[in-house]
Formats: sequence, C-alpha cells, structure tokens
Amino acid sequence: MAFISLWVVLVLLLVAIFAPLVAPYPPQTTDYGQQLAPIGSPGHPLGTDTLGRDILSRLVYGFRTAFLVAFVAEVISVVVALSVGVVAGYRGGRADGALMAATDIMYAFPTYLFAVLLVTVFGRNFWSVMAAIAVAGWVTQARLVRAQVMTLKKRDFVEAAQGMGAKGPTIATRYILPNALGPLLVTTSFAVPAAITTEAGLSMLGLGIADMPSWGAMINEGVRFATSSPHMIISPAIAFAVTLLAFTWMGDGVRDAFDITSEGRR
Repeated sequence: MAFISLWVVLVLLLVAIFAPLVAPYPPQTTDYGQQLAPIGSPGHPLGTDTLGRDILSRLVYGFRTAFLVAFVAEVISVVVALSVGVVAGYRGGRADGALMAATDIMYAFPTYLFAVLLVTVFGRNFWSVMAAIAVAGWVTQARLVRAQVMTLKKRDFVEAAQGMGAKGPTIATRYILPNALGPLLVTTSFAVPAAITTEAGLSMLGLGIADMPSWGAMINEGVRFATSSPHMIISPAIAFAVTLLAFTWMGDGVRDAFDITSEGRR
C-alpha cells in the first residue's frame, strides 16, 4: 500500500504542477447555461457547480492550492523545529528551559483556534493561511528533534568528535543533525496531510485563501446541494479522502523504513 500510495502521490503532484495543462478550463470560468450540470455532461465530465464552473478544473486547482500551502508551511515548520530542537537539546541549561517554555506555550493553543485567529487578523491571503498552518505545526516536531539530539549527543561518535577538537556548531550540524533527520522525516510525511486538512478546514469556515479554489470550500458549498446535486460534494470529498489516505499510507511506509523492529526489517 505504501508503494502504491507513493505513485498516487507522485501523480497528484504532477497534476498540481501542471494544473493549467490538465484542467479543461480555468477554475473561475463560468458557463451560466450549464449550471449544476450532472456528471457526464458534455464538456464537463464531473459536472458543474451553481455558477457553471467546471468541477474537474476546480478539483485540479484545489489540490494545487492545498499542496502549495501544505508544502511551504511544512518547510517553515521543519526549519523552525530543527532550529529550536537542536539548540535546546544540545545547549541545554537556560536555553533549553526558555525554548521549551515557549514551545509549551504554543502547544497549549488549539491548532485550529490559533490558525483562525491569525487568518482573521492578517486576512485571507496565501501567506497568512500558510503562516497559520506553519506556526501551529512546528511544536511537536521541535520536541521530537530535541529528544533525538539529547540522546545523540551522548553517543560515542559525538564524544570522539569532541576529542578531535570539533566545536559545538560543527558537532551539532555535521554529526548530530543528520542522525536526527530520520524520525523528523517520518513526522513530516504525516504532517503534510494534516496541513492539507487544516487548509480545507479553514476554507470550510470561510477563512481560506480568497479567489483560489479549495476542496474545503467546494465541500462546504456542496453540502447545501447534497440532495439535489450530490455530484457537487461527492467529487471533492472522494478526492480529499484519496489524497489523505495516499499521504498517510506513504507515511506508514516511511515510518516502517526507519523502524528497525518492523517485520520487514527483521
């Protein structure tokens, strides 16, 4: 399943990258003569919405939006988590106490509430939504990196590097950091679908990126027409579920690859 999911994710990524070539129409193009057209309508294989916009095109661009937000947010989260975790774990003492206190404060805020507050204050644009997801997502990863660094700095190869005269920054970046990336890669593979879910949730609340298609907004609109035009909610819901399952199963495969106790590694 992990291997199949990897191929599904790769196909989805190609679709997102080449969205203008894959989508039959621009996402905002309306056809008032084809409003609420059902699945299989001529020129609209997945039907249209209340404004006559092609659902297939909006699905393609919706994934592009979700992936772009999730990817950028996760890159920022990883950078922040690595910075905080490595410094706190290697330096220890007051630096560790101060950074972990800040981490605990951030951890106390509910993710969605914090994201909603940021988007409400800074507006419904790409950078505010991305920042809302990134700021709320680095805490768990920072704790994981810190725990890994605290374990690794007691290993023999680190003591050998110290004995050879290596300085603190060199030891942290050259010897400790590469060995701490495995568990972080596993959490990142699960954090991407979580970020996609958060973006969709914000869109369902009307706090998504303005003027950009979103699966959450499509699902929210489709709920109102679930009985009269079920295709409006079926297509984005299936696409959303398949994407999350693909990323999750791929994450399971990444986790098993780094787990020496798993069945496949025995």
